[in-house]
Amino acid sequence: MQSFRTEIEDPVVQKDILELEKKIRLFREGNIDEEKFRSLRLARGVYGQRQPGVQMIRIKLPYGKSTAEQLIRIADVTDHYSTGKLHITTRQDIQIHYVSLDETPQLWAELEKDDVTLREACGNTVRNVTASETAGTDPLEPFDVTPYADVVFRYFLRNPICQEMGRKFKMAFSASEEDTALSYLHDLGFIPQLKNVGGKEIRGFKVLLGGGLGSQPRHADLITEFLPTDELIPFIEGVLRIFDRHGERAKRLKARMKFLIKDIGVEAFLQLVKEEQNALPYKKYPIDYQTYEASKTLPQPETILVEEPLELAYEQWKLTNVLPQKQAGYVSIGIKVHLGDFTTDQARKLAVLVKTYANNEVRFTLRQNILIRDVKQELVPFFYQELKKLDFASPGYNTFGDITACPGTDTCNLGIASSTGIAKELEKVILSEYPQYLQNQDLTIKISGCMNACGQHNMAHIGFQGMSMKVGKTVFPALQVLLGGGTLGNGNGRFADKVIKIPSRRGPDSLRILIQDYEQHGEENESFLDYYDRQGQMYFYDILKVLTDTSTLTESDQIDWGHHEAYQIAVGVGECAGVVIDLVATLLLEAGEKLDLSKENLEEKRWSDSIYHTYAGLVNAAKAILLSESISTNSYASILEKFDETFIATEKINLEGTLSDLAYQIKSNEPTQEFAKAYYKQALGAFDQINQYREKEVAI
Repeated sequence: MQSFRTEIEDPVVQKDILELEKKIRLFREGNIDEEKFRSLRLARGVYGQRQPGVQMIRIKLPYGKSTAEQLIRIADVTDHYSTGKLHITTRQDIQIHYVSLDETPQLWAELEKDDVTLREACGNTVRNVTASETAGTDPLEPFDVTPYADVVFRYFLRNPICQEMGRKFKMAFSASEEDTALSYLHDLGFIPQLKNVGGKEIRGFKVLLGGGLGSQPRHADLITEFLPTDELIPFIEGVLRIFDRHGERAKRLKARMKFLIKDIGVEAFLQLVKEEQNALPYKKYPIDYQTYEASKTLPQPETILVEEPLELAYEQWKLTNVLPQKQAGYVSIGIKVHLGDFTTDQARKLAVLVKTYANNEVRFTLRQNILIRDVKQELVPFFYQELKKLDFASPGYNTFGDITACPGTDTCNLGIASSTGIAKELEKVILSEYPQYLQNQDLTIKISGCMNACGQHNMAHIGFQGMSMKVGKTVFPALQVLLGGGTLGNGNGRFADKVIKIPSRRGPDSLRILIQDYEQHGEENESFLDYYDRQGQMYFYDILKVLTDTSTLTESDQIDWGHHEAYQIAVGVGECAGVVIDLVATLLLEAGEKLDLSKENLEEKRWSDSIYHTYAGLVNAAKAILLSESISTNSYASILEKFDETFIATEKINLEGTLSDLAYQIKSNEPTQEFAKAYYKQALGAFDQINQYREKEVAI
């Protein structure tokens, strides 16, 4: 259990893992509040799953990239600590399941040997920074967004400003105006742009703000057509600071960025971001993309001549799974991974293949697949032969038959109905009854087990959301059918309409009705979205209504797809975003820990980090003492306001001025050594006053 103490070279990472080990021990001993411990472990990629006593581990892979060495490391760790099965998420992460909580520190340490982290893969943090899997190879891209996504990931990893926000925060970089990274449904989305200034080509990004899925999807706002790349980091940091300060913290369902934007408006939000710029450590942050691009070389492996197979499956595979690259003579090969699930044995063999004959890199995709990059054109038949041995040569990559689905009731606490079960049935329908659609890349099916939309059902052409329905006293698994969503490109998208709710067992019939009607009544070359718009939402309600007749339901309809027993609602506590209700003692302890971190940063001359830890310590202390008075708060800003009303105005606690004035010095001062030291000293005095008040109250 302790061996990682000497195996991890990076002292920051080692400290992080030791902290997790320590908090697990304190939790087991009953010295940490369960809810607070949950928040801590989530920020370290450790997520409770539906089955009691075991954890899901989310492995954070920025923009989905994995080297062969990293993939082998992940496979080895999974075999040792989990079940030998890997799952690709719709955010380009890898998840493994059924892990013992006590083994998570050692598991994490093993991953870090190849620079793979769990840090901030879950919880109220900046989640994985995603990007188009074709970035760097896309013939349509203005430039490769990979080095920019990488800098954003590394800059905000462990950054004090985004460790305990009100909710998770998601960012995406698309390779081109096709917007394959779905910028319009992220908190921040970026699309690369080139601008000619005085005869010089300047790089920048189109920026979208405040998008999101879930039960109330919101299309992001376009806030600028061109943000120079050296302003990228300062802008993101300003946005995160404002979200951290003003974002909702009490009502979990209203705590995302999109709701803050809706409440105060885009202009007011951007004004707050502008006012924050003086407090940032960098006004400009140049990103060295030249070094990254200079390091990229194309592989020159041994050419293995294999005759092209004379079979239809190979021709279909080439048509859908082999993608052109902007690099002449090279292609990318897409692997259709059924529901994102594959084995460690497949992973190891794939790693050897890409290390030997490609560019030692794969990218996990937003549609739960794998993309091999930089394959020499003449090696395509060889790769087909080798991938076929791994059961990785199914045609239909990124087509209608390539269905996206979250784990649903398989492992997730929030799952209401089976996502993977119905996905398998729908794929069977397409494969056996509508094989012509295996080449169609203009139609998508996405499935989520609940309203949280991890399967992105509400931006699909045809989406399904897991639900339940009650008929008399009997509860049946059900599906909400959604139609008309899709990505339009150029930072634009549309969300699907909720059309009708049907019993889950009738899901395949709903797909048959939709495809048959499209084939019969769709006009020549008419897209599904145009067909949907022409016919209208009620038209589709009417043709699917036949599936809602509950009088014909039988006992077999109680059994959800992929299950063998009658359906029961068993929704647990969701952990997608941590918690907000903490015990007073735990919060005060944490406030003290924040101030300790501030002192450490002072000693390391990291002025900006010290300042933010000081600020967080003040707010946590204020929140703790407010909870002791049973006063609820919903944002960091309201915590400070209510503290002053409750304790300063009434002179219950005497500070030199208000706590708001003290805390908000963070907005008006540049992050200098002088300010960092003075701010810490003042905060320490305020913290002592709050602690003294609490001790007196407890003693009474």
